[in-house]
Amino acid sequence: MSSRRPNLTGFDARKFAAAAGQPARDPWARHEAWRYTGPFTRLNRLRGSFPGFGIAVVAFAGYMAYEQLFLTTSHGHGDEHHGPGLATESTTSKVI
Repeated sequence: MSSRRPNLTGFDARKFAAAAGQPARDPWARHEAWRYTGPFTRLNRLRGSFPGFGIAVVAFAGYMAYEQLFLTTSHGHGDEHHGPGLATESTTSKVI
């Protein structure tokens, strides 16, 4: 006698497992193709991640150049321009 009993429904699990391998082609490939073409490519998605970033970099660089060229002071930092006696011992606090 055989140790396997026949299935009453006719379903054979071994045949099903052999037939359930990888399909020859993906039936959903056509439906997923839009994610990787046109405006949805990786490069275009990366570009769209930071809208206005390029304009902001150019504006910031322009402002920094303007500040360095036109908004500089004509004198350096120091006490020599403020008159005598402003930074004496009587006006500064001492830490003991």
